[in-house]
Amino acid sequence: MAASVQQHALTAARTVILASADLSFRQRVRDALTELRWQVREAGGGAETLACLEAAPAEAVVLDSWLPDLEVQEFVAEFERLHPGVDLVMADASGSTGGARSPRRNEVLYALRRAQTGEGAAWNSAPEGLHIVESAAETETGAGRRYTKSQGEPSPANAQSGGEADRWAAPGGTTWRLPEFVGSHPSLLEVSRRIRLVAPRSTPVLIEGPTGSGKELVAHALHRLSPRAARRMVALNCAAIPEGLLEAELFGHTRGAFTGAVQGRTGRIEAAHGGTLFLDEIGEMPLGLQAKLLRFLETGELQRVGDNEPVKVDVRIVAATHQPLAKLAARGEFREDLYYRLAVFFIRTPGLAGRAEDIEALAGHFLERMARQSPAKRLTAGALEKLSGHAWPGNVRELAHVLERSWILAEDRPRIGEGEIEFHEPE
Repeated sequence: MAASVQQHALTAARTVILASADLSFRQRVRDALTELRWQVREAGGGAETLACLEAAPAEAVVLDSWLPDLEVQEFVAEFERLHPGVDLVMADASGSTGGARSPRRNEVLYALRRAQTGEGAAWNSAPEGLHIVESAAETETGAGRRYTKSQGEPSPANAQSGGEADRWAAPGGTTWRLPEFVGSHPSLLEVSRRIRLVAPRSTPVLIEGPTGSGKELVAHALHRLSPRAARRMVALNCAAIPEGLLEAELFGHTRGAFTGAVQGRTGRIEAAHGGTLFLDEIGEMPLGLQAKLLRFLETGELQRVGDNEPVKVDVRIVAATHQPLAKLAARGEFREDLYYRLAVFFIRTPGLAGRAEDIEALAGHFLERMARQSPAKRLTAGALEKLSGHAWPGNVRELAHVLERSWILAEDRPRIGEGEIEFHEPE
């Protein structure tokens, strides 16, 4: 046991993880620490940092003032619970967390001070490291989004609580909802939690939920928060392509492989190499093609239509369906072995029915988006009440379409009244 602890300490020694969505920040600090003979690993968000620590030990973590996927306070609480022996160095001068302190902490602080001289830095020195003075316009990075103040969006310090649609927080003041989503219902917050947990891994994810409930948003969030974010996310709707062409679309084909194939084409799987492949409406995929997809998942190799040579491809598979895939598999309408390959991790998107408390926030979000190209409009109390009483069989997508229709019907009036709210009721 003592030997194991000693080996762990030796492995962790002089290893630091830089936790920041800002590539420029990471590069400046990495260069300074490398000169001091530190081994540097990088993470674009909080969930990825925790995954890095789980994969291999570290002596210290340098934490930026904002993370794209977690509130800093939430990350610190989880970090201290899981890794009490790792030194957490705050880059924003918010002070020590009271946990372990590396005997070489001064070297880390020195590297942070050295990073002040980096091009474009706007930092002030502080006792416990550095206080980051944010510029008027932050930048967007591959690993996560920095909010842009010049566009009127909230700063990273309050990015999760900057608007009418962002008024909710978990117990203790920690906001758990990812910025892709609007709403405070517990089922929606659970979606955010599950995304944060699985995004840093290459685990296949199956997203289930009714039509119009935001399954593609979940897929994009998974990709954005993953280590694959710098590469492509390629989407394929299995229900939108004729069965005869779906195989070639997915696996690619060579020239002359079939009638009309006048030139070769790279398939969606191969195009997503190094990134994420999103298979929407996977329940619509023909059984014969499911067998070929299963073989790819097992071997990591695909074979283009008309080609005899296999191609090795590295992709993370995210699939989505509005159908009960487990029931389809039990009835033989979907391959059971493929189902278990895809459903390693579940995320279920909630329908809008039963989420009446989110209607106002969602409506405000869509109206604000439409106001970017036209004069702003607001809902009257009667219009909001009418929206709240609807069953929403089309979920969030239906709400967006109803509001767009009401916006047009309101003409030049600044208010959308009850009379402008129209639903497609069955005749």
